[in-house]
Amino acid sequence: MKVLVVGGGGREHALIRKIKESPRVTEIACCPGNGGISYDARCYPVAATDIDGVVALAKEIKADFVVVAPDDPLVAGMVDALNDAGFATFGPKANAAIIEGSKVFSKNLMLKYGIPTAEYKVFDDANEVISYIKEKNEYPTVIKADGLALGKGVIIPESFEEAQAGVREIMQDKIFGESGNHVVVEEFLTGPEVSVLAFTDGKCVKPMVSSMDHKRALDNDKGLNTGGMGTVSPNPHYTEEIAAECMEKIFIPTVNAMNAEGRTFKGCLYFGLMLTPKGPKVIEYNCRFGDPETQVVLPRLKTDIMDIFEAINNETLSNLDIEWSDDACACVILASGGYPKSYKKGLEITGLNNGQLEGVTVYHAGTAIKDGKLVTSGGRVLGVTALGKDLKSALEKSYAAVEKINFDGKHFRKDIGKKALARR
Repeated sequence: MKVLVVGGGGREHALIRKIKESPRVTEIACCPGNGGISYDARCYPVAATDIDGVVALAKEIKADFVVVAPDDPLVAGMVDALNDAGFATFGPKANAAIIEGSKVFSKNLMLKYGIPTAEYKVFDDANEVISYIKEKNEYPTVIKADGLALGKGVIIPESFEEAQAGVREIMQDKIFGESGNHVVVEEFLTGPEVSVLAFTDGKCVKPMVSSMDHKRALDNDKGLNTGGMGTVSPNPHYTEEIAAECMEKIFIPTVNAMNAEGRTFKGCLYFGLMLTPKGPKVIEYNCRFGDPETQVVLPRLKTDIMDIFEAINNETLSNLDIEWSDDACACVILASGGYPKSYKKGLEITGLNNGQLEGVTVYHAGTAIKDGKLVTSGGRVLGVTALGKDLKSALEKSYAAVEKINFDGKHFRKDIGKKALARR
């Protein structure tokens, strides 16, 4: 099989490394890819959001299967276009990808079908939001931009002044563009957070192993929200009892709700959950693999990923037994100094051999090859990932490798997995 993967970040690199393990795959192409991905796949300079360009590329290289990984092209309808052109795909169609594309849609879906989530109100006028928050006077509160915002469209103000400034940034300054035309204001939930990715063909749901993300830029969950500074799997808070409850009250009801709305979801459905004192509740849905959760979940997958992708495409997922390793996995993100605000690009990365390091897997998120050298090209640069018999050994391996990789301004959190270890 010749497989084309759409995207160019750490998640796509993790998918490509897993696809590469399939004995059925002879060639992997990626667009646009990145410096590190170019060691594992042939990269083509077609933007991940260029629907016509990707369809043309799939035809040109005669792809047997196309994996659309990022949110933007999924929400824009890339899978629809590829299917219309006769290609087998992994990823939801646009009418199902709206579950991530619109927070308003997903909150209304949960309300309509009784799926547990935070109480909320929807607004399309900045002054009305500000008045509502002032009147309610409950902090912290949660304010979400309706549309896609690179995983950063959520603010959690601790005071009225912060809330007011945040609403103005989203709705008036439009820091997330059109995504800020509507906002959702939610009650602040407390409890441990869990990320659970699930394979689904629209009929059957097969959850993957759980993980724990670390969103804030600095140690002890301080600093700005980011796309994710590291992850561990499994999440010790996610017990078998909680998994069974989530399956019954959240996972299956969500897939059924989408079917009832005529929006059958086929692909990877991401559940961002909060384990509240009143039980698990949905914080958010994503219509694709999470980043950097994928970097700790897929290394534990034992089943051929192409068998899973094809079963989802053919709607035969219930016939497949998916196996997982008992190992723990840890991923520490190396970011550019200044991320998630402004940062330099083009800084040489040293310590890697053909993009990798012995004993760990290095997933490339923001790298490029320039004049034959590997350089930084994004905010999150590398995900240094290790498997171990337990979380402690996985983290030790990952952090030992982090010390061997260098670039100017290298920034990483030193407490990834600390809360998970304390829980054990």
